[in-house]
Amino acid sequence: MKVSDALISESELASRLRLSVTRLARRLRQQATAEAEVSPSQLATLSSVERLGPVTLGDLAAIERVQPPTMTRIISALEEAGLVRRQVDEHDRRVARVETTVAGRRFLERTRGRKDLYLSARIRTLGTEDRAVLARAAVILEKLLEGESQ
Repeated sequence: MKVSDALISESELASRLRLSVTRLARRLRQQATAEAEVSPSQLATLSSVERLGPVTLGDLAAIERVQPPTMTRIISALEEAGLVRRQVDEHDRRVARVETTVAGRRFLERTRGRKDLYLSARIRTLGTEDRAVLARAAVILEKLLEGESQ
């Protein structure tokens, strides 16, 4: 890192960081969906279902910030692909909860593996000092996200 890099304004840093993180996220999404037959929205929803456990469609729509009819379409496609299943609530049959299937969890493992391989290959091109800076940056980025809702 050059001394001049440390002297940029907060707004310049915010702008550069936003652009870099956005581009990296796009590249990782491309890796995840390169061989997959799911959309980025379906992949994000599948990840949320796995993380949250059995969850209602209404809760998922709120978490993913989409309208309930959109979430119904996303879940229907994931269900048709065998990646999730709906379970009717035993106490209130009007409520259905969605959970990942074994195939859904394996699918997520494969997509995460592809993203990790891509990022590992890019990191291997860096020198030791840059890798150490990235390790520190990862900790700092995690701090920035503490307390944020996903």
